[in-house]
Amino acid sequence: MNGPPAGSPPRGVVLDTDGVLLDSAVVHAAAWKAAFDACLGDTASGPGTWVPFDADAEYRRFVDGRSRYDGAEAFLTARGIRLPPGGPDDPPGCDTVWAVAARKEQAFQDALRTRPVAAYEDAERALTALRSLRVPCAAVSASRHARALLGAAGLDRLLAAVVDGEDAARLGLAGKPDPALFRNAAGLLGVGPQDTAVVEDALAGVRAGRRGGFGLVVGVDRTPDGRGAAALREQGADLVVPDLATLVRIVWGDRG
Repeated sequence: MNGPPAGSPPRGVVLDTDGVLLDSAVVHAAAWKAAFDACLGDTASGPGTWVPFDADAEYRRFVDGRSRYDGAEAFLTARGIRLPPGGPDDPPGCDTVWAVAARKEQAFQDALRTRPVAAYEDAERALTALRSLRVPCAAVSASRHARALLGAAGLDRLLAAVVDGEDAARLGLAGKPDPALFRNAAGLLGVGPQDTAVVEDALAGVRAGRRGGFGLVVGVDRTPDGRGAAALREQGADLVVPDLATLVRIVWGDRG
């Protein structure tokens, strides 16, 4: 873990949703695996000739934090699979990038019916502490489900703003690692990027925070052995913490 940042604490905080506030990243990763493995098997020349999607390393490298289309395209390109883009209305399948993304969406929706997404135990405590300090917080996500999931988890009442995939599509905001989502959220808080902290678990999100000129870029590494910390620092995290309570304690004092 890095030491506390110098200077005054940020006046606003923009937090990623999946993997930072909600324990939903594993559900997304499993849905991507179901979609990708089905398509990898379809394109293989025979049994045993394809390598399944790695729901840990490849998820974090290519998919985590990105929009569904961008994530599908990044992984398929890395595997040397070139598909036509298709369109947002393509049904689930393997013929276009949008079809693969739709297949993931279908798998995610199926998973939500049997596995409700919960908030991390430290999330409500940290958001409550920041609210008491009059530090407004916003949640950001490339997912179109974020607003509903945050509401179901009871965190929406502690957030001053939410910017999710629906907003990105409506406003034409580029996905991570572009900082547009974070900048939009900071604007809704009424705080400039230089006075705002970005809190992310995804490598693409950390890059977005760094590119956006935010005053503090925080990586959250919830892995038991801390194996993700080095990669988060390499992408530009100023500070890496294991949870949000630790972040509040280090940056704003012992109130998390």
